[in-house]
Amino acid sequence: MNFTISAPDQTLAPRLQQRIDTKTKPLGALGRLEALALQIGLVQQTETPALNQPHIMVFAGDHGAARAGVSAYPQDVTWQMVENFLAGGAAINVFSRQMGLGLTVIDAGVNHDFGKRPGLIDAKIAPGTDNYIERPAMSAAQCEAALVKGRELAHALAANGCNCVGFGEMGIGNTAAASLLTHCLVAGSDLATVTGRGTGLDDAGLARKQVLLKQALTRGGRQRDPLVALVQYGGFEIAMMVG
Repeated sequence: MNFTISAPDQTLAPRLQQRIDTKTKPLGALGRLEALALQIGLVQQTETPALNQPHIMVFAGDHGAARAGVSAYPQDVTWQMVENFLAGGAAINVFSRQMGLGLTVIDAGVNHDFGKRPGLIDAKIAPGTDNYIERPAMSAAQCEAALVKGRELAHALAANGCNCVGFGEMGIGNTAAASLLTHCLVAGSDLATVTGRGTGLDDAGLARKQVLLKQALTRGGRQRDPLVALVQYGGFEIAMMVG
């Protein structure tokens, strides 16, 4: 799959900034909101940007490495949290209601059978990835399928008038995968520095997580190609967000 993502044309930036600065307020008084307004205007290439039918997509998937102990919680918490999303009880549900955002949950690869449920899209690639400490997390074909599905889901929202999509994800072991991907793709990043406590590991748990991730890197290498890194260490939910 080839991606062509061009930077926004900056020609409009001075006019956008002037519109922001001539509002009834001191210069820069709205802080980060002003920078976001400028950025959105450049992305949309208009002096009157608008967010139409903004929508949040939450992707969920399990990670095989969770069974090795990279998280403080068991893998079952992934599907339990998906149930919480569907019941409307999670923080993202409250945020979406307060902000008037649409919300869809996508099963990208949870190790659980949810059946047909309102608000849940079944896009399961497999019931969780493989354990990347022992072998690649997924095949190239599975990665491609996840990328394609993510793109299709975003295009479907756009076809219905949405021009702003936010992404979230759920999956026990996700921060371990994120640490490996960050280390692979961000030049100069140190694995220990980008490996955090995730869901609340104590010092011993964090040390164990770092050892396991080093073992994964010894097996799979520090891949610089984003898609190769996804195959080696990613999750199906992460790959769908990339798509």
